[in-house]
Amino acid sequence: MQEQLVSFAAGLGLTLSPKQADALVRYAQLVWEKKDFLNLTSVSGLEEILSRHICDGLTAAAKINAMAHVKGIEHPQVADAGAGAGYIGLTAAIALEQAEVTLIESIEKRCSFMNWAILQLGLKNAKVKQVRLGQGTKFAFDFLTERAMGQLPDILAICLGAVKPEGVFIAFQGENPQTQDCDVAACGGVLLGVERYTLPCDNKKRHLALFEKSEK
Repeated sequence: MQEQLVSFAAGLGLTLSPKQADALVRYAQLVWEKKDFLNLTSVSGLEEILSRHICDGLTAAAKINAMAHVKGIEHPQVADAGAGAGYIGLTAAIALEQAEVTLIESIEKRCSFMNWAILQLGLKNAKVKQVRLGQGTKFAFDFLTERAMGQLPDILAICLGAVKPEGVFIAFQGENPQTQDCDVAACGGVLLGVERYTLPCDNKKRHLALFEKSEK
């Protein structure tokens, strides 16, 4: 399992050490251990957690790493909105040791799990915020990811509002990205692009939609 994660990350231009790969497998084991507590009924096994969810997180981590390098950001402030069990955010925290990652989630038991996982994994660069993004929250991250928060046209303005000017919002999209349904300029941003990616588990078309917040 570790070798598969290292190989997948390398294909994205992201280097994982054996220690990081071990931590990702351990994290997947923690999720599997608590799947009933988290109501993760769609998870069929440890392999799915790794090949689907954690590889999704590695895809985002690789994109953040590359864009931070281009922007000259040595220690990026990263957040994952609607973090759930932490698939994207905790994976990013493990893979990007130079980043500071905030996991934004409104459901208490999922926040409890992520805090427990952070302690179990000994992560120093991750923290949990039990809030609902856009409801009285004020954030200014360099990068913000979102995979399961809602429909893109409904959440774009909220997510762009949580990044700094020239910060980047990364939205996970399926086969048919919803970018054409968004008034990006009215939401305070510009569309940088839509990038297709695939996972080891299947050949389904998946996309990352990349938005940059406009300068004020």
